Amino acid sequence: MLFSTIGVMAQDIVPVPSNKPNKYQKQQIKRKYGMFIHFGINTFHDQEWTDGSKPAMSYAPDTIDAHQWVETAKKAGMKYIILVTKHHDGFCLWDSKYTEYDVANSGNTTNVVEVVAKECKKQGVRLGLYYSLWDRKQNPNVKDESLDASYNDYMLHQLNELMDITDKYTKIVEFWFDGDWEKPSYRWPTQAIYSAIKRREPQCQISLNWTIGEPDKRGDSKEESQSHRIYPEKQKEGDPIRYFPSDFRLGDPYLPNNPDPKHFTNNGLSYYMPWETTVCLSEKWFYNSKDHKYKTIDELIKLFKSATSQNNILILDVPPTTKGKMRDMDRKLLFELKDKLKIK
Repeated sequence: MLFSTIGVMAQDIVPVPSNKPNKYQKQQIKRKYGMFIHFGINTFHDQEWTDGSKPAMSYAPDTIDAHQWVETAKKAGMKYIILVTKHHDGFCLWDSKYTEYDVANSGNTTNVVEVVAKECKKQGVRLGLYYSLWDRKQNPNVKDESLDASYNDYMLHQLNELMDITDKYTKIVEFWFDGDWEKPSYRWPTQAIYSAIKRREPQCQISLNWTIGEPDKRGDSKEESQSHRIYPEKQKEGDPIRYFPSDFRLGDPYLPNNPDPKHFTNNGLSYYMPWETTVCLSEKWFYNSKDHKYKTIDELIKLFKSATSQNNILILDVPPTTKGKMRDMDRKLLFELKDKLKIK
């Protein structure tokens, strides 16, 4: 099957059916433990989600202390970082030529994607990227199917921009996609995205939040979209892959079941897929001035052991503040967790 990626005809890339992890899945499983960094325009409004109406100039960190962010992950024993590059609001942490809703038009023009990629290379930490498919700024009329083609091109252009930036410094090990629920799965260009990334970054592991479940072929409501999900405690061997192709399973903030199935199907073929747990260290994904309740060290120890057993992965979210630095309490907990568990 052929598809068009921004005017270029190319062969689809799909995973190879297997009952065991492939080379790059083994590398992901070996990494085991990483850091999520939610940072963006929401940080400056004490909100988890905004709608694209907040002015770009309201994003105004005092600095972008990428050295501290990456150093924190490394000292905590984390093997990689997943940086939120664009959340549902559509604000981009790099200078994108396809929108003005980005850091280039903000109160701090630092290209965050670039400085984090540079620090990851310098400190020997791997890099992954989060990108929200749902964009309330660029595609506010998300229910209008006639707008899908132009918005799909927009996304593919931006994903190539992100790889252009990071390729100067490091190879991306993961792309974490989010925001599927605003329209049915058949309207998201999952195959085009997978092929576009794999053509440039074959080592990159790709997944979309709520990976497992029946594809929702019709129905545009959030409720209908969510009804097709299979939560981890109900997942079983042979369940369908809702977003194919994908390399691993997502469904934040849930832990895997025990025993955790690993083999899932698409079109009669079976694929090995580990689970990645993504959880907040405190209560919010983005920094919030009222967010002061943290998980205890005992809770984190239990969480780590559960999430990283059975060849699975744990990602803890550590949000920088409006000053562009990570909180002292986050760092303290991460370093204590490393010492308690003797994480290498």
